[in-house]
Amino acid sequence: MDDSGMVHGGGMVIEADRVRDMIPHRYPFLMVDRVIDVRLNEGAVGVKNVTNNEPHFQGHFPTMAVMPGVLVIEAMAQTAGVLVVATLGADSEGKLVYFMSVDNARFRKPVVPGDQLLLDVTKLRHRGNVWKFEGKATVNGTVVADATFSAMILDE
Repeated sequence: MDDSGMVHGGGMVIEADRVRDMIPHRYPFLMVDRVIDVRLNEGAVGVKNVTNNEPHFQGHFPTMAVMPGVLVIEAMAQTAGVLVVATLGADSEGKLVYFMSVDNARFRKPVVPGDQLLLDVTKLRHRGNVWKFEGKATVNGTVVADATFSAMILDE
């Protein structure tokens, strides 16, 4: 990353403290540690470092910790939320974003503590306050989940 916040490839990086400014999620439901390669109005890549001390691992599953697939999809959606806020600007920071649909979700491999999830989201379209995305989650270059989803930004 250079002094302008850009990374090789042209996308910006949004660190954890800025992510918390941009979306309303908090521990234990904040699923994105940082967002890299942000290309306004196009796409972004979220980073989620999966750790043993996350609360869902106490019960899913105690003998073999596996990150619930729905939380992988949630991490994709939070990455998309950061992209939307970065695209729309400061007036949209902290607004609530609601899932409208999740389509064609596929869970291909388990995500376990120690994995680093890369959450690659691409905007498919945007009309009014409704956005549609395609998301793909990878660990070490292997696709572990993918889905198409749409969300609505709530104008308070």
